[in-house]
Amino acid sequence: MRGTDVTAGTETTATTDTTEGADTTRTTPPAGTTAPVRTTAAAPREAAAPHPRRRYWRAGVLRGGIELRHLLRNPKELSGHLVNVVVALMLAGYISDKVPGTQIPMAHLTLSGFAAYLLLQIGLVNLPQILVTEREEGALLRLRATPGGIPAYLVAKSLLVVAMAFGTLVLLLGTAALLVDGPLPHGPGGWLTLLWVSALGLLAVVPLGAAIGAVLPNPREALALIMLPVMALLITSGAMFPLSSLPEMVQKIASVFPLKWMAQGLRSALLPDAARAAEPAGSWELPTVALILTAWAVLGFLLAIPLLRRAARRESGSRLAERHRKASLSGGRGV
Repeated sequence: MRGTDVTAGTETTATTDTTEGADTTRTTPPAGTTAPVRTTAAAPREAAAPHPRRRYWRAGVLRGGIELRHLLRNPKELSGHLVNVVVALMLAGYISDKVPGTQIPMAHLTLSGFAAYLLLQIGLVNLPQILVTEREEGALLRLRATPGGIPAYLVAKSLLVVAMAFGTLVLLLGTAALLVDGPLPHGPGGWLTLLWVSALGLLAVVPLGAAIGAVLPNPREALALIMLPVMALLITSGAMFPLSSLPEMVQKIASVFPLKWMAQGLRSALLPDAARAAEPAGSWELPTVALILTAWAVLGFLLAIPLLRRAARRESGSRLAERHRKASLSGGRGV
């Protein structure tokens, strides 16, 4: 749109152009003067799109919240976690001995070790079963076709596992303290130790569980392949009774795996210092606990990331259909 305004011998031509939301006003001075002056008033730009990683995190958090609500509303799934707490309380109520060389109830040591075992079970048993089951249902294949689906899925599963682990731990310690006079941390230092040992223990076992879930063949074999090694660790890692009562060779083998150090770290947070007399080294060895669990966390991430990527790349509609066909045939033969 052009308009001419003559004021005091000066001719001004105002031109307004609209291009992608920008208003441009050009002022033309009289002949013989300098070049036109261009003034641009930019309209407010549209809000920049969020970074892809932020979108993945947001989608993962939303999905994790949905899965957590589904877990809390599903009595069948929730009962599996509650059964473990009930078993631990029954064991604690049945045991009446003292920790050797101390006046500390053996039930307190058993509850501390069982708390470490529950963290291990969620990472090495529950998580692989979830991953394998959802892979068989085609969830991994659908996520491949969704932008950012795999990262958001991993964020959601991490949140779900952390919520399950800490929820189970709080339920176990709280009900044990109320019903069977179970142990609780003494002072802020004990609570801090409980927090970092639990968090580092989860970091040590959850990536391993993800790696195991990426290579397991199917949900029907997952539990059988995982539970036997996990139960062997429970017996040999000193989680249920003092490790010093086991043969020296068994102690050396158990010291390689994370459960032994998770249980020892939780005992240091929940039991008084007098319980150190029952430890093989006579101390809690918290620096060694942190070092071993960190090493397992690094190893787990190095294994889990390539195995999960490999599982995602290999997933296809034909493979999924073939697995469903084999499952239906094996079910038919069983009937």
